Amino acid sequence: MALQGPEEVGEQVEEPEDLDDQDASSISPAEEITLPPGAGGDEESEEAFLLPWDRFSSWLHCICVVGFDLELGQAVEVRQRSPRVKTSICYLSFPDSNSGCLGDTQFCFRFRQGSNRKSSLGCFLETTDRDAPPCLKVGHYYGYVYFRQVRDKSLKRGYFQKSLVLISKLPYVTFFHSVLKILAPEYFEKQEPCLEAACNDIDRWPTPHPGRILTLPLMGVVIKVRIPTCYDKPGTSQLVQSAQVCKHQEGHNIWCIYDICENVYLCFHPVYFHIQMLWELVLLGEALVVMAPSPAESSDTVLALVSCISPLRYCSDFRPYFTIHDSEFKEYTTRTQAPPSVILGVTNPFFAKTLQHWPHIIRIGDMKQAGETAKQMKVKKLKNLKTLDSKPGVYTAYKPYLNKDEEIIKQLQKGIQQKRPSAAQNAIIRRYFLELTQSFIIPLERYVASLMPLQKSISPWKSPPQLRPFNQLDFMKTLEKTGPQLTSRLKGDWIGLYRHFLKSPNFDGWFRSRRREMTQKLDALHLEALCEEDLQQRIQKHTEVEAVDLVLKLKDKMTQAEREQLPVRPGTLSKLRAHIEAVILALPEDLQGILHTPSTP
Repeated sequence: MALQGPEEVGEQVEEPEDLDDQDASSISPAEEITLPPGAGGDEESEEAFLLPWDRFSSWLHCICVVGFDLELGQAVEVRQRSPRVKTSICYLSFPDSNSGCLGDTQFCFRFRQGSNRKSSLGCFLETTDRDAPPCLKVGHYYGYVYFRQVRDKSLKRGYFQKSLVLISKLPYVTFFHSVLKILAPEYFEKQEPCLEAACNDIDRWPTPHPGRILTLPLMGVVIKVRIPTCYDKPGTSQLVQSAQVCKHQEGHNIWCIYDICENVYLCFHPVYFHIQMLWELVLLGEALVVMAPSPAESSDTVLALVSCISPLRYCSDFRPYFTIHDSEFKEYTTRTQAPPSVILGVTNPFFAKTLQHWPHIIRIGDMKQAGETAKQMKVKKLKNLKTLDSKPGVYTAYKPYLNKDEEIIKQLQKGIQQKRPSAAQNAIIRRYFLELTQSFIIPLERYVASLMPLQKSISPWKSPPQLRPFNQLDFMKTLEKTGPQLTSRLKGDWIGLYRHFLKSPNFDGWFRSRRREMTQKLDALHLEALCEEDLQQRIQKHTEVEAVDLVLKLKDKMTQAEREQLPVRPGTLSKLRAHIEAVILALPEDLQGILHTPSTP
């Protein structure tokens, strides 16, 4: 692919209405490698028919470079094909002016997709999304940033400042940061030809498919990566084991995509006294802002918060790095209404004033400075957050529902005193969060499973039975005998915590997902029951009109099963096709000609 030369330097850019309404070239503010999406299809049958850049587009929306213009600030350096770009990406791709990030810095940001219009590659993302665990579902766009700032006396400003940014719908934070560590140093040395080569490499990658170990060549390095599936047992070492086997056999670099945050402990270290309270705040979808000294610490902390309730999916919005130039700035800073359910990561001291009305604020000091004291970690009242030099800590009036778990605090403190490796501390805190979340969610899973109709109530000649509605009072009654006290040592107001959770976006998102899964299971069981019937014998007792009606309904069932990929037993769809063909052949020839379609064997 040939790069076009620069058309203009430092031009102001316009804000598009919707990222998806442009071609890929129109969203990235700078030296941009953009690729037109092609038509996708079933993972197996259409892989061979992919057009150029389809594979690239299944991983990345585009690659762009943001530079700093002395007069305009963050600006377009090189424009390709379309002048319309999303200006907020320019600002999100640079650290705030107060951050003072010298050297190389990596962080990420997140922004809304805009419309729900599906792209031609939507089928690949749907397959990836369907099989991925909750924390890796596709939603917003992500921007993965590699920012370099070094002294350069030849420049008027005295500094070289530039960001290489990957824009993707895939929330594979650790993976794309690793990709940037390979790509960015090469780019800063070799410029555009390096990006062209990287794009060609990425277009050779197989489409992202959970459960498979994928071989991804990039800039002379072969990456082996496994995207986890929703069927992987949470907290297992399956991914690491798979990677180790692969590494042992072929000697390639390995990256495991297992969560949106690689080391939760490092992020929570400044406020680890409050991890249980923070878990509650995230679980309940409370409005939360993280004030940090740099975009890296801001984005890492926000991602750690979101991942702390895994395997439960955080269903509210979260912005790992948020600036005053974001389109939602006015919405989030207004005092005329309560703050929305969102987690914001900010670095500009201006937010200490504009977000002072938010109910929960985490102030992070420099994570590189060790020795946080217990005094600094005490929960502080919001009225104390008045000055720009407020001390690190958690500022909130929130009273946790559960009693404080002193055991996990002592365990982490002991690790700090003994200089336990951060990887070990990370494993401890991850296991703690996992066990806490599972203890909370198991009673809900058990109750929701009881809403499923009995299999004997499924009749092939009647519509599939409906799930019983979720009744809060009935659920609360189950907690006395099957509540979290069976699996958790923590005491406290579990009932109050559940009542609050049932009103939260996280419950709504979780229950919608479970209800959809269970409805699809009922549809699959109904389809399997239908396939076990002797349709030819039954159709002999009906008129031609009824037979045609049956064929049309069966075809609708087939279309639904293929579109939604219902969890039917192997061979069910083949059996259904045979039934449809048999019924059609029993009809007069004129009707056969009408009912036959190319897809029917």
